Order: sequence, then C-alpha cells, then structure tokens
Amino acid sequence: MKVRVGSVDEVRRAGCTVVKAGAHGVCVVWHEGRFYAVDDRCPHMGFPLHRGTVQQGLLTCHWHHARFDLATGGTLDPFADDVRAYPVEVADGTVSVVVEPEVERHEHLQSRLRDGLEQGLTLVTAKSVLGLLDGGVDAADVVRTGIAFGTTYRREGWGAGLTVLVAMANLLEHLDPADRPLALVHGLAFVSRDTRNHPPRFGLAPLSGDTPLARLSEWYRRFVDTRSADAAERTLVTLITDGVPARDVAATMMAAVTDHVFLDGGHTIDFHNKAFEALDHVGWASAVHVLPTLVAQTVRADRAEEHGEWRHPHDLVALLSDFDDELDDLCEKGRDASPWDDDRVGRLGRLLLDDDPLAVVDGLRDAIRQGATPEQLGRAVAFAAALRLVRFHVQNDHGDWDVVHHGFTAANALHQSLVRAPTRDLLRGVAQCALKVYLDRFLNVPAARLPDATADSLDHLAACWDVQGAVDRAGAIVYGHVRGGGDPARAVAALAHALLAEDAEFHWFQTVEAAVRQSRAWAAGSDEGALILAGAARFLAAHTPTRRELPQVVRIAARLRRGEQLFEEVPD
Repeated sequence: MKVRVGSVDEVRRAGCTVVKAGAHGVCVVWHEGRFYAVDDRCPHMGFPLHRGTVQQGLLTCHWHHARFDLATGGTLDPFADDVRAYPVEVADGTVSVVVEPEVERHEHLQSRLRDGLEQGLTLVTAKSVLGLLDGGVDAADVVRTGIAFGTTYRREGWGAGLTVLVAMANLLEHLDPADRPLALVHGLAFVSRDTRNHPPRFGLAPLSGDTPLARLSEWYRRFVDTRSADAAERTLVTLITDGVPARDVAATMMAAVTDHVFLDGGHTIDFHNKAFEALDHVGWASAVHVLPTLVAQTVRADRAEEHGEWRHPHDLVALLSDFDDELDDLCEKGRDASPWDDDRVGRLGRLLLDDDPLAVVDGLRDAIRQGATPEQLGRAVAFAAALRLVRFHVQNDHGDWDVVHHGFTAANALHQSLVRAPTRDLLRGVAQCALKVYLDRFLNVPAARLPDATADSLDHLAACWDVQGAVDRAGAIVYGHVRGGGDPARAVAALAHALLAEDAEFHWFQTVEAAVRQSRAWAAGSDEGALILAGAARFLAAHTPTRRELPQVVRIAARLRRGEQLFEEVPD
C-alpha cells in the first residue's frame, strides 16, 4: 500500500511531515538531499518523533534522547528499540510512503528479551514478553529463554533469580490471564539482577569410560561432603551424559543434600527442587546445563549440625542419627500397614508442633511404622511448617517472618521432591525439616489466634495490601472464604495478584508459590488447605505495601502495545 505524503516541494519546505499510515502515523523527513520515513511513535515510550531533532542522519527523540538511524530505524541506544522504517518513493513530483504488513517479529523479540536480561532493562523485557505472548508464543518458550540465560551467565550457579522464575512458571496456570505476563517479567527481572556483573559459567566435561552408577553416586556424595566442587560437578555431568535415568540422578543429588542437616537454612533443598521443576518446563535434555549449576552452592552450603541450636539444649543431630539408623526397619514394618487418609496426615502435622523434639521424632517413627507414605510424611511436615506462619504473632521481630518462611519453603521443596523420587535417603529430610519446625516454636509464643471462618468476603482482601498491619485480617478473610465454601482458586489468584502488584522480594515469591502448591495437595475446601493459604496471606500483609515500581513498568509496556499515548500536552 502506498500513502501519499505530498508534493516534493511541500515536503521539502516542511522538513518534517506526519501522515496517517500504519498503526501510529509516519514521520517523513527531508534530510541531506533525500526523504526518509519512520514510525512517528518512539518505540521506547511513545513520544512523537516529529518533535525530535535530525542531525547527521540521526533522529533524536526529545523525551529520553534515544537516537535512531534515519535510513534503517536502528537505535543507537539499547534501552529503546529499533523504530520501524518505511520505503519512500518519489514519482511525478509526489512523495509516497510504502506501507506493507508487518512480518512476524518473534526472533527479534527473543533477541530483545535477551538484551533486556543482559542489560537490566525491565521495560525492554516487559515489552518483549508482551509481544511474544500476543504473537502466540507459548509462555514455556519465554521461561526457556530465562532459564538458559540464568544458567549461562552466573558463575556461582543456581540462585534466587532462577528460583523465582521457576516459581512463577509453576503458578501461571493458577493466575488470572492478565497477571501472567507480569509474573514472567517478575521472574525474568530477578534473573537479570542475579546475573548482572557476574562472569559467565563454564561447565566441566564428563569423564570418559563406563563407571557404574553406584560408584558415581558414591563419588558425588563423597565430593559434596568434602567440599570438592570441581570433582562433584564432573561426577554429576558424567551421571547425566551417561544416560542415567532422571529418577536416579535426583536420588543421588538429594541424598547428598540430606547427608547433612538443613543445608544453608533450607535454600539448598529448595534450589534443588526448583532446578528439577525447571526441567519439567524445558525438558530433561537441558539437565546437563541446569543441574550442575547446583553443585557450587551445595558444596559451600552452611551445615546446620555445626550450629549450637541443633546441639543444645537438645542434641537434635543425635536424634536425627538415631532416626536414620532405624529407618530401614521402620519402612519395612510400614509396608503391610493400612493406607492413611488425609485426616491422619493432618493430625500428624499438628502433632509435629510439639514442644518436645523427641515427641516430634517419635511421631514420625510411628507414622512410618503405621504405613504413612513418603508423600504423606512430606505433606504433614509442610503443613506443620505452614502453621508456624498462621500462628506467627505480630509482636515478634519483623525479620523473624523469614525464619518461619525458611522452614515452610524447605518443607514444600522436600514434599515435592518426595513426590518426584521418594527414596530412603530423602526420608531423612522429613525428620530434618520437622526438627526445623520444632526449633521455630518460639515464634508462636504467644501464638496468634487461629483465623475465624466468619470473616469478610474475599472482595475485602485488596484493602489489606494498602495499609500496614492488616496481618490477622488478611489471614481471616482468606480462611473464611475457603472454609465458607468459596472457590479456593479465587483465593489463590487473589494472593498471586497481590504478590505481583508489589516490588516483591525473593522470599515472598517462595512463600506464595509454596502455599499454592501445598494447599492444592489437600482436598478443596479442607481446613488444612485453608490454613495454608491463610498463612501466605498473613505473610504478604506483613510486608506490603511497597513502591510498586516494576508493575508500573509492565503497565507502561502494555499501554504502549495497545497504542495508548503516554506523552500528553498539558494545557496552560
């Protein structure tokens, strides 16, 4: 399609003319003896480019000073983007712009997404995500780009950024559709921050030969134990490239995690779980790139058995050692026991809040002996950890929210790992997480009241995020909604919306995602599921409101995609 601009003389005299063509109008410029045409809308923030300045073949936007090559539309400033350039034809004294349908820009948008990650340009990331999703690209492809970037450009390996991205990928199906792009941008922004100014990671090659799985597993655990990072990584790469099944790789890695007590305050087991969940999104073929990123953190992780609180006044490490010694016998006795129902699992979870550590471990012994499955044991511990959030009293130091948070998110990671690959060694983690819950008992003294099922409707929840101190009310609203017969999915979507509306921190994403996963492990409308979501609501209410800058960036990107005008003249 050709759009007439005017006569050659008219356009020359004007120097710059805007005509209606394309989505935003076209700016036609006479410069250095030729005509140029570009979109009149700056691709950065929508400023009208005909208000800019042209010098030496460059068009400079006057709002944020992005510079564009008039001939191609290419930008000299990566925070912007290339502006669309149009062919100009001159025939019979008339200037015309040739406007053709835009071609698919998926490859360009993926490239821009990588630019946004590399340079920390959140607006570029947001515009790329929105463009890809609007163009029909599956969200999994966006997640795949983020995971590939995060595992390549951080020498230290797996960290908070990738954890948040995978948590958001896990939650996508539970979100309101309008919140899904924002969830991805949050995760990708964390990956960008986690990799910025870090050197890239260079992996190690596998060993040659045909070493048996059992020997490689022994080596891996030994090298983690002795903090030999390179040896452990090369062993793990060999396991993966030798074609060892995913379940066996997971068993080896999680055994090394539970060889020591509650590594790095629970982050190590959470990172492992998230890395395996990442492979659920991108496929096992990426395991050789993803899983070795865990090794360095695992090797250097703080070991709880070296801390006084795990030794005095009760020697919890000795209790765990005794539990480990009895585990094979306990499992054998439980093989022929009757199956458990959810009611018994819930009772076990409440029993694990006992003030006596021996009673906690004895409760687990009895449960295994009586036939509780690994999944049920993990779920009971995660429920007990969630109750620490529910009963957390606001008179505690605010920073202590993170203490109970770590217990809960680690227990969720343990539960998910037990679902994925239940092993005898991983069952040791059940007792470790249960004793972490025991250690956090002081944060429920005094215990906050359990929420009331007769609280306000879910419609009143939004107000809790705009003021400080609405902790108990937020928990009561969510609990009352679920126990009153409301759809738990609405409560989940509301909590996720509240999370995404804030400049949320790492622990917030972990807590909300873990609460969603754990609540859905129970029957819809159950008391346990309602309490878990109430705990997440209390945690969020304790930390809001924030400045909410990142959500504003995504709103700007969405408005630009809709063609809305951000720059407006204000009349005198």
